[in-house]
Amino acid sequence: MQHHQPVPEDKQAQLLEALKAKFETSGQDINAYLEGLLYADYLSYWDYIHLDTLLSLQNQETTFPDEMIFITYHQITELYFKMILSEMEQIGKQTDVSEADFTMRMSRINRYFEMLVQSFDIMGEGMEAAQFRKFRLSLTPASGFQSVQFRMIEIRATEFINLVDKEVRHELHADQPMRELYEHIYWKRGATELSTGKKTLTLQKFEEKYEHTLIAFAEEARHTNLWTAYERLQTHTTPGEKLIQAMRHFDTLVNIDWALAHFKSAMRYLHQEPESVAATGGTNWQQYLPPFFQKRIFYPELWSDTEKQNWGKSWVEKHVLTQKNKPGKK
Repeated sequence: MQHHQPVPEDKQAQLLEALKAKFETSGQDINAYLEGLLYADYLSYWDYIHLDTLLSLQNQETTFPDEMIFITYHQITELYFKMILSEMEQIGKQTDVSEADFTMRMSRINRYFEMLVQSFDIMGEGMEAAQFRKFRLSLTPASGFQSVQFRMIEIRATEFINLVDKEVRHELHADQPMRELYEHIYWKRGATELSTGKKTLTLQKFEEKYEHTLIAFAEEARHTNLWTAYERLQTHTTPGEKLIQAMRHFDTLVNIDWALAHFKSAMRYLHQEPESVAATGGTNWQQYLPPFFQKRIFYPELWSDTEKQNWGKSWVEKHVLTQKNKPGKK
């Protein structure tokens, strides 16, 4: 049983006066709210987080037990994405964000992404390959490619021109109409059918549902992305090394570590001799995932030319090439 110290009467009186002032400001009768407390039940943990609803959302398409891991991990990932977007919005929409607040929120974002990267072995190592190769067939054409929240994170992170396919980026400029820039977004090339080069059904469905939403979001983010917030900060102060390193770390986490965690998992489950298995969405994952091929960088201004030229190379050498060269590997 919990025991609470009684609140002094003068403290109670102060609290009641503060509540009265609060409700009077909005034209509300405090007595109605106080009477309502008499009938209200106590809040429980399970009601607060809607536990029963949350645990009812893992609906499998097959009877393979490891599909539960696959669904649950993706749902957890989307919840982390939601927290990341909240922090990014708070940075980007402040017209006078302080360096301390900017740095603090970037640290939060990085912690979320570090958790995602470090936990990806749940996906990369935590399922039976035989089960995965079977239950994945029932998921076609659904794909993690279709995570609209991740696309929003990319858009909120940087100037949109940095998300344009690197092969045509030099032909475009940042001030062009957003719809024109969006037509050349890098992920479209990754969602092409391996045999015909046409848009996959995965991409077609994604664009049907989210294209207008993402274009409008990108238009708003022209002035509220993290880089524009950084530039606003630069107008009245010289950003310190802690903030710069936090932004570089975020760039690395998203565009190298997160992408290559996926690549490593795909190599485990989809790479087979003599040829690789296609992803459920038909995406060309061998060319789409490796950062060394994509050269996708949120903050090119914060990296040296050498660092940009070798973007993602050391990760590939450590985690991919060394695996291929191990004894017994062909």
